[in-house]
Amino acid sequence: MGRKKVATVVDDAFQAIGLDKAALYVKGLLGVLEHPPEAYERAITVAATSEGVSLREIGRHEWAGLLAMWNMPREGFRQLYEQIPGGKPGFEEVWKVTGGNPRILEGLYGAGWDARTAARELLRRKGITPQFVAKWRSWLERAVSDPDALWSPDAPEELISELVERNLILYFLPDRDPRLWVDQPPPERDPVLGVGRRVAWQTPLHRDAIKTALEDFGR
Repeated sequence: MGRKKVATVVDDAFQAIGLDKAALYVKGLLGVLEHPPEAYERAITVAATSEGVSLREIGRHEWAGLLAMWNMPREGFRQLYEQIPGGKPGFEEVWKVTGGNPRILEGLYGAGWDARTAARELLRRKGITPQFVAKWRSWLERAVSDPDALWSPDAPEELISELVERNLILYFLPDRDPRLWVDQPPPERDPVLGVGRRVAWQTPLHRDAIKTALEDFGR
């Protein structure tokens, strides 16, 4: 197109193209930088994913520089919250459910601001069954109280993989050095938001959904 500065930005494409092709896709983006079709003054590529399994697949190679990205910072999220018309719960209540995640805010709004309804819808979409809860109940109870319980050496890898694949947790959080994060990193620990030192629930609603499943799918 005759442009001298080019940015290629891809968002959450790996599920669509297939996990087995995720690393090759990133390799292709790298090829644009290493062997550009034109003489660009500057070119960058950015590929974002919310899927822990995609991150794990891409991280096995040396083709990409990986940075973590957290939810919206508090004040930016407040500006978004204030734009929603009509009656709504107080900001602190909404913050404790969403943790600053705009998609969860949308789901909460769609559920008529009923957090329990939103949690049950999340359970349905994540395919959390009574069998799953029965199998992992003791560890899920521990993780609901403190996600870093899953960092324990005796935590079952099968459960961790399941939670990562279902996009319920983030595992192996980087240090909170701003150089390792896009924008503002999460707090060092925040039990209200379900954030541990090395493991965090994707949002407080993800944690609350599992808590709801533990209650609904009784022993």
